[in-house]
Amino acid sequence: MDKTLETIVEKMIETVDSSKEQIFEIGEESRLEYDQLKSELQQVQSKVVEVIDKLERMELHSRFARNRLAEVSKNFSKYSDKEVREAYEQANDYQVQLAVLSQEETQLRQRRDQIERRLMKLKDTVERSEALVNQINVVMHYLTGDLKQVSEMVADAVEMQKLGLKIIQAQEEERKRLSREIHDGPAQMMANVMLRSELVEKIYDEKGINAALQEISDLRKMVKDSLAEVRRIIYDLRPMALDDLGLIPTLRKYLTNFAEHTGLNISFKNMGKERRLPSEMEVALFRFVQEAAQNAHKHANPTELLVKVELKPSHAIVIIKDDGKGFDPSVKKEGSFGLIGMKERVNMLDGQMSIDSKPNRGTLIIVQIPITSNE
Repeated sequence: MDKTLETIVEKMIETVDSSKEQIFEIGEESRLEYDQLKSELQQVQSKVVEVIDKLERMELHSRFARNRLAEVSKNFSKYSDKEVREAYEQANDYQVQLAVLSQEETQLRQRRDQIERRLMKLKDTVERSEALVNQINVVMHYLTGDLKQVSEMVADAVEMQKLGLKIIQAQEEERKRLSREIHDGPAQMMANVMLRSELVEKIYDEKGINAALQEISDLRKMVKDSLAEVRRIIYDLRPMALDDLGLIPTLRKYLTNFAEHTGLNISFKNMGKERRLPSEMEVALFRFVQEAAQNAHKHANPTELLVKVELKPSHAIVIIKDDGKGFDPSVKKEGSFGLIGMKERVNMLDGQMSIDSKPNRGTLIIVQIPITSNE
């Protein structure tokens, strides 16, 4: 049994180490793109200055040409047909050049703004990747140290072995799911963008600028949809709002999206004062509610789900109630790791969890977690 647990731990270490390398690669790629965009930004800024200078000179020429045309038109009889035509053509030519330069300036400014926004996101990605690598180093140290002696502290080795294997299986399933989502979503969209972007010039030559602009507009929408899909995938992995806004707003948003996705009637109530908790507590409580909601939807077939959160000075209370088919908590269901995982999250925070459920009577789960100071 000890040998089996050691094997599980070794696989976990390999998985964590592989994840560390992937995060490091993401950070390095983001850093490289950041440097490239920084250089491009300087070029774009120089071009903006250059175009503005050209515009100013062109506006001066255009003003003189318009004055010349006005003079010719006013004294039409004093000038030959050739002089009239030249005055008109020169004024029109300057107007066309002004329009082209103005469009170029607009495009350069838009590109400059896009680069600046992208640079901010890349900087955040690099910082987050560095922080994650540091955190993973701590986890690796823990896994290669105290966790190797876990067999000495586990009372029910068989149950923990099954849970460990289930975790590894879940990781692989999650990777496959993410791979499918990225392939079927953003990857396909970006491939279509690449194909259609190659057609813009051809459409411009064959159908004119209006058709080309329409094609560019369609491409912009496809890129926007792809970005939204990527954000959704990232949100499923870890909601960034949890770091920025805290537990209560993130739960409210998640449950609203979950209700729209599942059709469940979900009621969320925050009974206490909204405030920030230590990061590890916010993550654990969010994942607890997430897992409880998903378990209820998957296994209980409810129509209504009630989630209450109360943040007291000394402890947090979470109540989750559904009107589903319920179950007998005293009967252990083979292969049911949902409750085991939820209990593990609660135990890690020295909390308590109680379950009240009966067949055809729904389920009530109450969790109480002591709050440690984050100051």
